[in-house]
Amino acid sequence: MHSQQVTAEPPSNGRDSTVGDVPGVLWSPASGADRAPLIFDVIIAGCGPTGATLAAELRLHDVRVLVVEKETEPASFVRIVGLHIRSLELMAMRGLLDRILQHGRRRPAGGFFAAIPKPAPKGLDSAYAYLLGIPQPVIERLLEEHAIELGAQVRHGCAVAGFEQDDEGVTVELSDGGRLRARYLIGCDGARSTVRKLLGVGFPGEPSRTDTLMGEMKVGVPQEEIAAKVAEISETHQRFWLRPFGEGVYSVLVPAAGVSDRAEPPTLEDFEQQLRTIAGTDFGVHSPRWLSRFGDATRLAERYRVGRVLLAGDAAHIHPPIGGQGLNLGVQDAFNLGWKLAAQIRGWAPETLLDTYQAERHPVAEDVLDNTRAQMELTSTEPGPRAVRRLLTELMDFEEVNRHLIEKITAIGIRYDFGEGPDLLGRRLPDIDVKQGRLYGLLHRGRGLLLDRTERLTAGGWSDRVDHLADPTAELDVPCVLLRPDGHVAWIGDDQQDLDDHLSRWFGKPAN
Repeated sequence: MHSQQVTAEPPSNGRDSTVGDVPGVLWSPASGADRAPLIFDVIIAGCGPTGATLAAELRLHDVRVLVVEKETEPASFVRIVGLHIRSLELMAMRGLLDRILQHGRRRPAGGFFAAIPKPAPKGLDSAYAYLLGIPQPVIERLLEEHAIELGAQVRHGCAVAGFEQDDEGVTVELSDGGRLRARYLIGCDGARSTVRKLLGVGFPGEPSRTDTLMGEMKVGVPQEEIAAKVAEISETHQRFWLRPFGEGVYSVLVPAAGVSDRAEPPTLEDFEQQLRTIAGTDFGVHSPRWLSRFGDATRLAERYRVGRVLLAGDAAHIHPPIGGQGLNLGVQDAFNLGWKLAAQIRGWAPETLLDTYQAERHPVAEDVLDNTRAQMELTSTEPGPRAVRRLLTELMDFEEVNRHLIEKITAIGIRYDFGEGPDLLGRRLPDIDVKQGRLYGLLHRGRGLLLDRTERLTAGGWSDRVDHLADPTAELDVPCVLLRPDGHVAWIGDDQQDLDDHLSRWFGKPAN
């Protein structure tokens, strides 16, 4: 799976010329003899879910990509992460979902907000209205394999150590002493992002105040006894659970107050101590799969882009894991950024297209940070937060309140600001039935899509970037819809000139 050698890919579509007889070794227009050859269009720091997804999205558009990952091997522990509805939709858009489902475990949507035990409201507008639990090393492997299959280069055991940017590109120094040049550098290198620090982008927010222990381990008492005890304790302690994963293995969550130093990894004895303190028993826990500690630090990068260097995923935002939004937020960053950066590199991007990455995703991250702050407050054992939690629990019996919160957590309620228009404008379109089967099956190539019920409009000079489907479906109750590659509705109407204006806005000048 890991590509140790970095090989240059041949240039495509005549964008660049070769140097001498060495195919794929390119130079930027202003490069001097002291500059590294321009082998890649984009270098991505970090091959976690965000970096791997971004690499795949770029490769859909024939962008030369190198991903550098400091780790040489996958994580030894097996943490279960959750893919929420919007992430499942995005995986379906690229034809990845069936592969991922084989390795995950579905559970009903609901109970996400502050772990308040309310089922999902009826009729969530998605064909994928469930949570998929999947081991983190597995989803990372699947996403990396997908990127490599599409032609991305991945180098493990190597990280970005420094960089310099200019008007034509970025010269990147690697931890193994190598020096490469690319048009863009993307920091997907996590909460302690080297790229963000070297870029000098501020990361304001709040440091961690409350630590929590989390792990997976076996237990030595019957499931019925555990369930009864957890039900009793959860009335007053929200940061406490034992959740079964099958074969005697449980996910265990307990407050970390009063146990080992934050700088030291937690031990099984720490879990035993906290379980006895809170529950009066350690449930006979043993044979841990993995143990970890996390805090509630909450920070958001001031900027997502400085020149030719951009940030995505945890490099751009961190927050407590409550609600399970972190991995999903990063993957969704990648889907938003990928086609826009590819358009910039391919030469057809409208002037401000790349700027819309921050304009759209920064507010989304702000909202996630706020809702995780609120959820953490609702886990407090203090009387005031407990009273607010009881009130919110009552309010969630109103379907619209429950719906609003679950759409927020699962990201299907996002509406980007594309200006005035119908409520559907700026929202994602669900995976509706079309003549060819399902809508998302038409988005595997990462292109725009015109759904035309009038059968008289055309994508014209944008047909190299936008597909056209006439008379698509009776489920679509508007005349025509223009979808961006990330599945968000960019235009609604029935006028060709108005459509052309919006095609230009999102997909640049027509090819002819």
